[in-house]
Amino acid sequence: MAKTAFIGLGTMGYPMAGHLASKGHDVCVYNRTTSKAQQWVEQFGGRWANTPAEAARDADFVFLCVGNDDDLRSVTLTESGVLMSMSPSAVLVDHTTASAEVARELYHVAKSKEIGFLDAPVSGGQAGAEQGVLSVMIGGDEDVFIQAEPIIESYARSQKLIGEAGSGQLAKMVNQICIAGLVQGLAEAVNFIQHSGLDGEKVFDVIQHGAAGSWQMTNRHKTMLNDQFDFGFAVDWMRKDLSIALTEARRNGAQLPVTALVDQFYAEIQQQGGGRWDTSSLVKRFQKN
Repeated sequence: MAKTAFIGLGTMGYPMAGHLASKGHDVCVYNRTTSKAQQWVEQFGGRWANTPAEAARDADFVFLCVGNDDDLRSVTLTESGVLMSMSPSAVLVDHTTASAEVARELYHVAKSKEIGFLDAPVSGGQAGAEQGVLSVMIGGDEDVFIQAEPIIESYARSQKLIGEAGSGQLAKMVNQICIAGLVQGLAEAVNFIQHSGLDGEKVFDVIQHGAAGSWQMTNRHKTMLNDQFDFGFAVDWMRKDLSIALTEARRNGAQLPVTALVDQFYAEIQQQGGGRWDTSSLVKRFQKN
């Protein structure tokens, strides 16, 4: 079993670190809010640390799951960051959804210290994290991936090395681009059903098994029909992710017209006070009048 550290005990990180502990790994956690780290230790055992560097000291693997690029730099590159205390030959795995730019930056800093680095954003939402069935998109060196793969399996149903450093983050952008279009299509379908007088449950019960079916349709059509949006991935987080994708598209020349439009629709949801509603709340735009 490996000696590990987990930095960031939010909606995703808390259960992911829990799966590491439940698989028998030695886990030391750090969270900006100390009470959350103490709560985690009470539930899962292990230890908590006062700084990221303290948590990472002597660890074989260090996992990160924080908010954005700035948060990443704070927990890695500052005097109290993990890269200040990690041992050569240790592996740093970043599960944050962030830019490919910061992934490449951290890769080069880690490599200069003989530390392995993988950018490894995840998909599957809170439920996937709690059930230990996340999908992990990974960028980095193959030998480092081979080292980390058995540990990541603690909370992943699937994981794949996509390519060099930054490739995991680029793949996550693809994931979010796909979801944005799917959820908007589903929202429009719900709106159409409600204007047509159809029984939405019956309609979706049939079409979810055909060519129109998707995870979003299967898992969100009922809550959308029932005007319930307290599930899964929040609008504020989705806008952060879409901003990363749109910025990257401006850099590489890709055209994302639908993604840009859906991003503005999510901005409308935020203006309605729905920043913490889940992403299926796009259907609320049709109800604002």
